[in-house]
Amino acid sequence: MKKQPIPTVQYITIESDYADQRIDNFLVTRLKGVPKTRIYRIVRKGEVRVNKKRIEPSYRLQEGDIVRIPPVKLADRPSSDIPSDSLITVLSGRILYEDKNLLVMNKPPGIPVHGGSQVKIGMVEALRYMYPKLPHLELAHRLDADTSGCLVFAKKRSILKELHSLFREGKVQKIYLALTKGHWKKDELRVEAPLQKNHLSSGERIVRVNKEGKSCLTVFNPIETYSNAMLVEAHLHTGRTHQIRVHAQYRQHSIAGDEKYGDKEFNKTMREKGLKRLFLHAHIVEFVLPSTEQEIKIIAPLDIDLAQSLKHL
Repeated sequence: MKKQPIPTVQYITIESDYADQRIDNFLVTRLKGVPKTRIYRIVRKGEVRVNKKRIEPSYRLQEGDIVRIPPVKLADRPSSDIPSDSLITVLSGRILYEDKNLLVMNKPPGIPVHGGSQVKIGMVEALRYMYPKLPHLELAHRLDADTSGCLVFAKKRSILKELHSLFREGKVQKIYLALTKGHWKKDELRVEAPLQKNHLSSGERIVRVNKEGKSCLTVFNPIETYSNAMLVEAHLHTGRTHQIRVHAQYRQHSIAGDEKYGDKEFNKTMREKGLKRLFLHAHIVEFVLPSTEQEIKIIAPLDIDLAQSLKHL
């Protein structure tokens, strides 16, 4: 039987490509096969150090930082960490755009962007498995698990930094399609209400409008009117967690199929019309990549199940 090599302490000097990346994300990439729970444990216990100092999982690396990684034995990859053939087939058919720098997916509903305790395989884990020659494939932004549509990945750390800057500076146009309760009035369409994350005793994360929260802006634009609902575009000017869903709820026009922030009676009516999930779809993403001056505009067509549910209205 072949002996496994004995792991040793690693000292890694951070190059410019990794600057501004969170230490927890850096370690997840570096220590492939090690559970995230274990990675967070060694960080919080102080076994991972940066410039000989303890750090939090949220610490952002700087060029020239020296990272100490303790000996960690890499277990064989369990079969549960390998995406199924059916998932690979689905994702292969949902590539919207790809070049040497970018990969844009039409994310299927029900799949989280990252795997966790509930679901082992997310979009990131599946795509890294599908693209073994792209060790730096990283998510540029997030979508809720139940949301479908445009999801942007960077193939290089330098491109990821550019994308993060674009998102921070509001230079990425993101337009969603949502089916919402009731009929919007003109003076309701601009929602500029601060949002704050909260955690319930169960550990569930929930977002509420709160004057102490972070400022954010969503602009809604009606597209189609039905008897008791409207199909709207939601233009995101900031990217807070659950922003569109909470802002729609705040205006009393909650999104169809939203089990967390939605209206139970409206959801029931929509289920009877054939809607089986959250009607929120990242329809368009548009930006200019500074390093290449490349104009990117990607459109994810509305999924068949959502389009069919509209026909029943």
